[in-house]
Amino acid sequence: MTPGLQLPALYPILDAAQFLAAADPLAAMLSFAEDLLRGGVALIQYRNKSGGARTILGHARELRRITLGRAKLIMNDRTDLCIAAGYDGVHLGQDDLSPAAARRILDSALPDASGEKREWWIGFSTHNPEQVAVAEPMPVDYIAVGPVFATASKVNPDPVIGLEGVRRARQATSKPLVAIGGITRKNCRQVMEAGANSVAVISDLVESPNIATEQFLRLLR
Repeated sequence: MTPGLQLPALYPILDAAQFLAAADPLAAMLSFAEDLLRGGVALIQYRNKSGGARTILGHARELRRITLGRAKLIMNDRTDLCIAAGYDGVHLGQDDLSPAAARRILDSALPDASGEKREWWIGFSTHNPEQVAVAEPMPVDYIAVGPVFATASKVNPDPVIGLEGVRRARQATSKPLVAIGGITRKNCRQVMEAGANSVAVISDLVESPNIATEQFLRLLR
């Protein structure tokens, strides 16, 4: 784990599903990522719930190519593809590989080109303060909790926890806390004031991602 980890205040999630209707989904995704980078993001999570391993790995490597030295990349769900694509960490859900197993796999990965062992980040999703408390002793670097507000980014979302749920989650862990679910430029300050260290955003970055990123970062200072 990474002692004293400080997550960026803005945690953008780049969901491959939002580009499926594009003539060239990969080109559209890379263009979107470039806009996020120009806006000033320091971290991006890549999420692909429907693609096969070969497609995910191909897209992931292209994202790594354009973000190398500019932003950290987190792979959603797949610890194996995190390593194969040269990402900085993996984000796991309740039904994914356990954080302990993921930590063992990552810690046994070969050193990077410099010969040094990597410091891998592991994030873990929770959906209520009780799950946050269970995750606290796990070998994870940060804990995500939500949905805070109603969200359209998941087909079957868990119950909304609201700002009070964020406050209770903050009391249940000393680890960096990422709030997710329905977070926009209109409510992000409230979420941070409730105890989140970072806000994960998908939908409110879709239109004009460069401008939206700049505005988020200004609000989150």
